Amino acid sequence: MSGTRRKSWAEPFKIKMVEHLKMTTREERDRAITEAGYNTFLLKSVDVYIDLLTDSGTAAMSDVQWAGMMMGDEAYAGSRNYYHLEESVKEVYGYKYLVPTHQGRAAEHILSQIMIKAGDIIPGNMYFTTTRLHQELAGGTFVDVIIDEAHDTQSEHPFKGNVDLHKLQQVIEQYGAAKIPYVSIATCVNMAGGQPISIQNLREVRELCDKYKIKIIHDSTRVAENAYFIKVREQGFADKTIAEIVREICTYTDGCTMSAKKDAMVNIGGFLAINDWDIFEKARNMVVIYEGLHTYGGMAGRDMEAVAIGVKESVQFDHIRARVGQVEYLGNKLSDWGIPIIKPIGGHAVFLDAKAFLPHLPQLSFPAQTLAAELYLEAGIRSMERGIVSAGRNKQTGDHYYPRLELVRLTLPRRVYTQAHMDVTAEAVLEVFDRRDQIKGLKMVYEPEYLRFFQARFEPLS
Repeated sequence: MSGTRRKSWAEPFKIKMVEHLKMTTREERDRAITEAGYNTFLLKSVDVYIDLLTDSGTAAMSDVQWAGMMMGDEAYAGSRNYYHLEESVKEVYGYKYLVPTHQGRAAEHILSQIMIKAGDIIPGNMYFTTTRLHQELAGGTFVDVIIDEAHDTQSEHPFKGNVDLHKLQQVIEQYGAAKIPYVSIATCVNMAGGQPISIQNLREVRELCDKYKIKIIHDSTRVAENAYFIKVREQGFADKTIAEIVREICTYTDGCTMSAKKDAMVNIGGFLAINDWDIFEKARNMVVIYEGLHTYGGMAGRDMEAVAIGVKESVQFDHIRARVGQVEYLGNKLSDWGIPIIKPIGGHAVFLDAKAFLPHLPQLSFPAQTLAAELYLEAGIRSMERGIVSAGRNKQTGDHYYPRLELVRLTLPRRVYTQAHMDVTAEAVLEVFDRRDQIKGLKMVYEPEYLRFFQARFEPLS
């Protein structure tokens, strides 16, 4: 037989255990979303059919990880699982010193309190909600230095997470290097649509920061996904392993905060890893105050063991190819139907462009929040707003931040759903898209002081 045939994609694992899902009626979903104040974070998980709220702590752990959980050393001090975790972090990421924390935002808090003082400026390749808040609570101000293409949903730039070196240079000249404790670099930038940063750009950022003796701190939550994009998109890396690329990424930074609930595929856990002994000493002291002893940092021994194993599993090529491939499968299906999404498709989620999806709704009618609620109403699928609600308010003016990107994130947990779930999700989005002209916006009726997207409540506009 001549010619080539397309090979179907399949998950590189088999299913050993199942968790039954509740199928709800439209009437039940209407009642549930009303009780939740049209905020998908406030829905009860039992009322959700396909949960694409987040990839944080929602992965299916491997049989090896579950076996490791049985090997938990729950000693209060000096657990052997801590030393295994320390060994894995040094092997995969290369940082010298490890401070375990219960999850990533705890590492952000400790780092910010140590490194940032009042009036400091922290440049970064687009803000993330918890990261910026911790920087602000420590007295700093975040300044976005990501390339302009990151704010363009239709730009096909392969590395939309890149830093604009001219913007960074301007920030350094305007405020002075002494006012910049570090540059904040995220791999696979979440708020930009899961977009990667290139090795070439990282090298250039490192060179510029070295010139001014400025540190670089890495949000490494999705570094393995970023490494995959480098392997398939950046010249000179096709023959490199994911592990080799991850290690090289980390060499251009001075430390990292890590939510192990993403790449490392655990339900809870994180760490701060750093090369500077003085920062490590301060962090090791602070973790005792806020998290627990420096050899468990808020995690049980069994959780540290699962993280130690998950860190190594995260850089296996078959796993990461399938993980990103499933996201691309869903994104391509929606794109083929003309549904507006961020392009290129990111590593952990498909991001619906709510401004283009619901162009008749002004930003103060919260189009992304509205779209997320409508998708739940349609099919019981839970997603997340990433727009004006997530952006919060300017601490000086009290007005909303008005981000150029108004997005709904369909976030895929690792190793949890099948292609059939992706088909159901895509068809539900299409149903909402077909009736988009009938959709009305929301008004905010309750707003908490910090990270409002978690607990804010809304009502439909009449």
